[in-house]
Amino acid sequence: MDAAMAAVVRESGAFGGLLYVLPPGGDALWLELVAGVPQEIALPWRRVALTDPMPVADAVRERRLVWVGGQEEMARRYPRPALVLPYDFALSAAPVASGTAVHGGLVLLWPGTHSSQLSSDEREAIEAGCRRLGGLLRQAMERGDPLPTVGRPRTLPPPAGRAPSPAEAAAVTAFLDRLPGGSCALDLNGRITFITPAAADLVGADPAALLGARPWEALPWMDVPHVEDRYRGALISRRPQAFTVLRPPDVWLSFELYPDSSGISVRITRSDESAHAPPSVPPAGPSRATVLYHLMHLAATLTEAVGVQDVVAQAADQLMPALGAQGMVLMTAQDGRLKILGHRGYSPELMARYDAIPLSPDIPGARVLATGEADFFATIDDLLRAYPHTVHEDGMAAWAVLPLIASGRPIGSLLLAYDRPRTFPPGERAVLTSLAGLVGQALDRARLYDSKHHLAHRLQSALLPHTLPHVPGLKVAARYLPAARGLGIGGDFYDLIRLDEHTVAAAIGDVQGHNVDAAALMGQVRTAVHAHATVGASPDDVLAGTNRLLTDLDPGLFTSCLYVHLDLAGRRACLATAGHPPPLLRHADGRTEPLHVPPGLLLGIEPDARYPTLEFPLPPGCVLLLYTDGLVEAPGVDIDDATAALAGLLEHPEPTDLDAMADTLIRHAPTPGDDIALLLISPRPTGPSQ
Repeated sequence: MDAAMAAVVRESGAFGGLLYVLPPGGDALWLELVAGVPQEIALPWRRVALTDPMPVADAVRERRLVWVGGQEEMARRYPRPALVLPYDFALSAAPVASGTAVHGGLVLLWPGTHSSQLSSDEREAIEAGCRRLGGLLRQAMERGDPLPTVGRPRTLPPPAGRAPSPAEAAAVTAFLDRLPGGSCALDLNGRITFITPAAADLVGADPAALLGARPWEALPWMDVPHVEDRYRGALISRRPQAFTVLRPPDVWLSFELYPDSSGISVRITRSDESAHAPPSVPPAGPSRATVLYHLMHLAATLTEAVGVQDVVAQAADQLMPALGAQGMVLMTAQDGRLKILGHRGYSPELMARYDAIPLSPDIPGARVLATGEADFFATIDDLLRAYPHTVHEDGMAAWAVLPLIASGRPIGSLLLAYDRPRTFPPGERAVLTSLAGLVGQALDRARLYDSKHHLAHRLQSALLPHTLPHVPGLKVAARYLPAARGLGIGGDFYDLIRLDEHTVAAAIGDVQGHNVDAAALMGQVRTAVHAHATVGASPDDVLAGTNRLLTDLDPGLFTSCLYVHLDLAGRRACLATAGHPPPLLRHADGRTEPLHVPPGLLLGIEPDARYPTLEFPLPPGCVLLLYTDGLVEAPGVDIDDATAALAGLLEHPEPTDLDAMADTLIRHAPTPGDDIALLLISPRPTGPSQ
């Protein structure tokens, strides 16, 4: 696997790559291999849900190669990674497959100097590499090898450089000593692997103390955001970077960074710049550049969280690796009891014991919930001094309990747990509290969304039929899929009405809008259609009567509707439509045709509108499809072409299983910007064999 990964990076001309694995039946990609970039940069994306707005998720979900040619295109198409990595680089993402099975995804990275498009040779190298990797992943799964879940990915070592001879090494050393200023080398993780005496003298440190350390960690005055930012920029764009920083008390130093596949070469010289305000003393705790990096990533991901569990997942994915925590619990108060909203790093059994217990002063999170003030416990002794009745059950050694604040009030608490004692210096406490504030705001929005979604779901369920009536001699299947936007509530409806032993009616319609008003009007339209149908009205009279009701109500919304009267004994049908897409009739031989009838006006416009009808036979083995426009409409697609494509889908499967046919139609529908409703109806011979 490592050799195949290294080969595709080399043969494609990329400088680095990420290999993701999709576990069988999984809904998320897990990072398995990293090449050419540090793990710290890749870890925020070690888990990518298939629904995430990320290139690799699109590539795997849609089974195609995704190319992003530069920084501007990245910002336009994928704002989340563009915000976190605001550097000029190109990226490809492709599915890793074996046969028809997709086992993962491959991301490759190119410098910002890459052309705006992939060459044919690069594309062929990517496709060949994905096939090799796909075969290896398939073999690993067949052997039962463990797949990654929450572990750290492996990192491939950089390509081995040319080993200089002793004479060359001496010449290189003499060359560096003759250059003005000093020089050092960083590996891909930012650690110093070589430094000249002149460079060590310029930064004012012992060379032995610098080797193996990151500059911004070993030298406190370099712990400023733009230092690590330039390092990241050099790694990701593969372009030279430069910055100037003050070495206290008054020495300005210029740094020039020159990256390649093995690391970064750095030139250090004195700078003439002197008109700079003295920097503030960096606080103790995490690197400020690292904090800003993860803060931006957390902010970007939380803006896309639409429910409480999304907030839990995003917070755990970002905070735990960034802060080195081994456990996380998100809590709130509900009716005087502790409510566990989500957790990571703890067993479900332990969390179940604490969920719904009465709040009391003996619970560490309870005080934070009440006061909105954070608690920090560097050791178990600190925790027991504050809460003497606490039972040490989680095996952790240090804890931070942080308030989740929204609209100026505490709405919950976030517990971060560490497996070793931790001092929590003031700078780190401020950082943790700020991060928890972001989570609190997102949680407040998510709880509101969940409440509205629950209400919308209940309203939609109440208005649509819970079950369709059983009619001898008739097979039916129905589906409803809400729009991808809004509350998941809209005005699409369907109905099947049993009129007598051999007669049935079917209706489908679409009320304008995606809100509670549209759903309420949908309920009125469905009731009106049902009432007129059950008194024996013809299709044109059903629509005319419903139209008069809507014009009297004057709701300000218009409705399309299609009504079909089915005579099962005579194998005839009659339909009328009010501005609704034409139904499709599939014959027993697979031939499918639209049933065109001159459409009447939408319901609710003109009180005296008339609705022409069309009579047609119901041949043995036929299937009638009624649907709303969300099944065929998509931006930039001609409606006639989309209807013809839908008819093609209806032709291929055998109509023995209408549920499977309905699932196929829904699966190939456009990403729903509108609601989708469909009703499949297939008359069958009645009798003892049915």
